[in-house]
Amino acid sequence: MYDFAIIGGGIIGLSTALALGKNYPSASIVVLEKESKWAFHQTGNNSGVIHSGIYYKPGSFKAKFCRDGCQSMVEFCREHGINHEVCGKVIVATKEEELPLLENLYQRGLANGIKIAQISAEEVKEIEPYVSCLAGIRVFSTGIVDYKQVCQKYADLIKAQGGDLHLNTKVEKIKETAQSQLLETNKGTFETRLLINCAGLYSDRVAKLGGVAPQAKIVPFRGEYYELVPEKRYLVKTLIYPVPNPNFPFLGVHFTRMIDGSVHAGPNAVLSLKREGYNKTDFDLRDFAEVMTYPGFWKLAAKNADEGIKEIIRSFSKAAFVHSLQKLIPKVQYQDVVPTHAGVRAQALMNDGKLVDDFLIVKGEKSIHVCNAPSPAATSSLEIGKAVVKEIEALGIRQW
Repeated sequence: MYDFAIIGGGIIGLSTALALGKNYPSASIVVLEKESKWAFHQTGNNSGVIHSGIYYKPGSFKAKFCRDGCQSMVEFCREHGINHEVCGKVIVATKEEELPLLENLYQRGLANGIKIAQISAEEVKEIEPYVSCLAGIRVFSTGIVDYKQVCQKYADLIKAQGGDLHLNTKVEKIKETAQSQLLETNKGTFETRLLINCAGLYSDRVAKLGGVAPQAKIVPFRGEYYELVPEKRYLVKTLIYPVPNPNFPFLGVHFTRMIDGSVHAGPNAVLSLKREGYNKTDFDLRDFAEVMTYPGFWKLAAKNADEGIKEIIRSFSKAAFVHSLQKLIPKVQYQDVVPTHAGVRAQALMNDGKLVDDFLIVKGEKSIHVCNAPSPAATSSLEIGKAVVKEIEALGIRQW
């Protein structure tokens, strides 16, 4: 019997296993991942940004974990020789009505303890010569990294701590006994004293398998990206973001220079008809039906109808997508971008139509469930791992 079993081999599952191994060095730990590789879904398809924490509500888990995680992720990469760069980013206002929103964002950044500076349009051009804007914020601590490399290092360290790692192992049933949880998988049964659910896009379903109400439903949103052709990469030096629409729960299309030197543009945010639906044609009847019959989705859709329609148009129209990019860099033309990867964000949604806007950790009697960990979870992963350890301590379980 294991002391801890973690379901999910994305960056949160692995960081949790790493934190448990450090805090309980004599404990037996196993990580179960249904795919053939670590970081296969959300982690492996994100934009590779080490976020600063400027966007999040002061005092929230996201604000604290992201600010601290920005520092701990950079330190981790330095310690283990993982290629990364603290390149900074600019957030820019392109219209007069965005200037008050930019000021509000600046004040939030200060409240969150982020190193930032208000800069003029001319100062923005010194950093990003091809950006057209009225004013901006410079965020100094933002960086870039390949999170798949980070996850592989997490996995190596877990092994070195004595943890067991199982790929291609899908949990199908969970049974509770007086002293343990039995995890029935396609590779046999694993018994554990404490279950930790880090299943990402399936975290709500895994919670239900374990007899715990997840408090929200996961609704998948696909984010589609374009990539600048190599001869146009000079247009972007670092990272360029618009002022986010405060009434829409996503950051808007932006430019990101990746750690490999490529430049990605996006993402949009459209409902995915499959929880792991990376293509427009991907469809799963159960996933689709769950969303369509969930009252919270329709309340969210009604509230954000205008923005939602724009996102759908951008999904099917390259011209519309490029038009959004031209608001930041007018010199970008239709032929300058080509489609690249897409990611799917696991967003927890309440029955009343409100998005869960913070990390959500739900506790059972012998289980802990990370039920909402979208961006900036990768940046915050080491801090979330520490937080899960604290939740275990709060359960009053004896130390090993």
